[in-house]
Amino acid sequence: MTTHNTVIAACALLGTIGVAQRVSTEPRNSQPAQNTTARVDTAEISTFHVQGNVYLLVGAGGNIAVQTGEEGVLVVDTGLAQNADKALAAIKKLSDKPIRWIINTHFHPDHTGGNEALAKAGAKTNGGPAEIIAHENVLNRMSAPAGKVSPTPTAAWPTDTYFPEEKDIFFNGEAVMLYHDHAAHTDGDSIVFFRRSDVVVAGDVFVTTSYPFIDQANGGSIQGEINALNRILDIAVPAHEQEGGTYVISGHGRVCDEADVLEYRDMVTIIRDRIQDMVKRGMTIDQVKAAKPTLDYDRHYGSDTGFATTAGFIEAVYKDLSKPQGKPTVR
Repeated sequence: MTTHNTVIAACALLGTIGVAQRVSTEPRNSQPAQNTTARVDTAEISTFHVQGNVYLLVGAGGNIAVQTGEEGVLVVDTGLAQNADKALAAIKKLSDKPIRWIINTHFHPDHTGGNEALAKAGAKTNGGPAEIIAHENVLNRMSAPAGKVSPTPTAAWPTDTYFPEEKDIFFNGEAVMLYHDHAAHTDGDSIVFFRRSDVVVAGDVFVTTSYPFIDQANGGSIQGEINALNRILDIAVPAHEQEGGTYVISGHGRVCDEADVLEYRDMVTIIRDRIQDMVKRGMTIDQVKAAKPTLDYDRHYGSDTGFATTAGFIEAVYKDLSKPQGKPTVR
């Protein structure tokens, strides 16, 4: 079995872990989940080599990517707060060097909950906590104006933000590129590309366990989601017969290649177009739900529980397409 197929098969087996945690523990706002600590404290972290310098940690909440090298460790997303110690222990098994950089793909706590613990366990070259990089809107969502109560601890906030669309650093012998597409899963998503390792970390703009969660309360939109998926397709290059090449780490679920992202993008676009047609015909949201525009994809992506439900996806798309809009920006 090839390395790629080994990674895909292993992560597919762990897909149920991602689904279970997504349903029971993934809050879709800046507040911690309620009454779920007992479940997630039993989580086990599994580690897989993706390719190049990049590894995948599964089981801490959202997927965590780790890049190792002579200069230290770079971590993309940090999982749930209650799993931070286990995530840190798994990282230390990959490298005895300090965590220098943390990148957040967005602000949701299943991807940023371990920020404080991992940053304090790491160190910049000047001895301070590890730097936390994110889009500016992640800091806006995690912090609060002066005089207001912040939804997250100050030590968990990004310390290095970028605006509007791109940032890059060079670390462990390779360029690490950050790309932002406006109003996708949220208004602060970053897609991270390890150029030499040829690995993309997608965050929750691409998951394999459900339909997209369009967080409209925090700036998400269906067209932005499609734009972000198209961004990944712009970056990814497949190997022979569309297998392998650039690997894509999803926010929840398994490691994929370009063909998997293409299938997901097409699914989202087809459902968007179906609902758009129903909106043009004046159908109500109840009529759209009754028409089941997702039916042929429900067996793979559908869910009636958790935050990323089928009904929630349909409602988000319907609401988005029902708004008076100018000409959308399309990638």
